[in-house]
Amino acid sequence: MRPNIHPEMHEVTVHCQCGFEFQTRSTKKELRVEVCAACHSFYTGKQRDMTIAGRVEKFNKKYAKKAEPVQAEAAPAEVSTEAAQ
Repeated sequence: MRPNIHPEMHEVTVHCQCGFEFQTRSTKKELRVEVCAACHSFYTGKQRDMTIAGRVEKFNKKYAKKAEPVQAEAAPAEVSTEAAQ
């Protein structure tokens, strides 16, 4: 490998929003993530219940199609000029 072309690697602590921290190496000096292997539903086997906050119900309520009765409008009867004479 050519010297002096690679970025400098640092030992960093990755901080997750759930509070989990782990050590890794990176070219950045600090890493903060929203989801990690300790809290992601794929790795934990637990699925977050999105209905707790009512987001699903709110979406369904907002975009639910209302059943409106379909009324066929009758075309107005044409008055012929011959019948009027």
